[in-house]
Amino acid sequence: MTPETLATSPFAPAVRPPRERFLPFSPPSVGEDEIRAVTEVLRSDWLSTGPRTQVFAESFARHVGAPAALPLNSCTAALHTTLVTLGVGEGDEVITTPLTFAASANVIEHVRARTVLVDVEPDTLNIDPARVEAAVTPRTKAIIAVHYAGHPAELDALRAIAEARGITLIEDAAHALPATYKGAMVGHGANPAAFSFYATKNLTTGEGGMLTGAPEFIDRARVVSLHGMSRDAWKRYAKGGSWKYDVLLPGFKYNMSDLQAAMGQAQLGRLDALQARRREVVARYLAGFAGEPALELPVARAHVGHAWHLFVIRLRTDMLTIGRDAVIEAMTEANVGTSVHFIPVHVHPYYREKYGFAPADFPVAHDAYERMLSLPLNARLTDDEVDDVIDAVRRIVRRHAR
Repeated sequence: MTPETLATSPFAPAVRPPRERFLPFSPPSVGEDEIRAVTEVLRSDWLSTGPRTQVFAESFARHVGAPAALPLNSCTAALHTTLVTLGVGEGDEVITTPLTFAASANVIEHVRARTVLVDVEPDTLNIDPARVEAAVTPRTKAIIAVHYAGHPAELDALRAIAEARGITLIEDAAHALPATYKGAMVGHGANPAAFSFYATKNLTTGEGGMLTGAPEFIDRARVVSLHGMSRDAWKRYAKGGSWKYDVLLPGFKYNMSDLQAAMGQAQLGRLDALQARRREVVARYLAGFAGEPALELPVARAHVGHAWHLFVIRLRTDMLTIGRDAVIEAMTEANVGTSVHFIPVHVHPYYREKYGFAPADFPVAHDAYERMLSLPLNARLTDDEVDDVIDAVRRIVRRHAR
């Protein structure tokens, strides 16, 4: 049974006593396979970028159907590397969404390009292709589309805009493993896609990321990501390697270590099981909150496979006597951790002051931000814990209903 169909079922948790222990928002799901894999690396002769990193890159590329993949130390590194590899720089413009973590925009500033924000769609909270098209100018070099919460953006429409204007579509897929769009996994295309393996992500290496794309692009990105060197360390120091190298450009130190890669390879082997549990949690949430008039629940369009990295609810605050921040405080008092994803880019002081943004400039994103909170969603949650979350939310919104 899918989350969408279960949401119409008569399931609803019984009224429960308050939790005695705090439920963290998003602890990592790490098992014995990961511990064993990392231990093996610690006992080996190679800790940094080496053979396990290459194996992880090849395995990840096969998993998502990508032409090629490059392991890096973060999704931010993958996005920055992408812009540098594309030659984006001063005088160029890059279009992205305000409803994302600041890193999606920060990398544009790092290459001294201009950050161009456009509003989001009201249901998925993904970047609105119609607004993207209206924002394209002769200076536009790229679009960074964020797959918000794990729901893929409308890739067909965005690709059509990019191809017609000769610009590059970059996918910020930090939330989007293992999402699908029209039957194909996010990251399968030749355009650049950046993934995150941060501690809270569906697949984690503690810190880490992956860049996928066309083989020739990944080859160039690899040089950018490791000091601009013509060969990486394990090829220099392994048997038969040469100590000689050339610095082709002033690159960065963005490589992933074998320690991270070993953990990632083990997580990749468990990803289907971890994802199945996430979907069960989502199904329980959708069912438990069905019919609650003060809650606006997340959606999944019919042609996508949602990665369900986040479960974001929006409060219908006109139906409540308290606002979002007070609800979060009440959830904390109920011993349930929550978060907010995200404070929009355009309200942060740097972007507000540099570009003169006002909250109302992107009304859909800003309205969503003021009403949203993210509930715990991870593979470690038990049914009882999920029911505790449901009960806490329902108690609060019913107690403060207008």
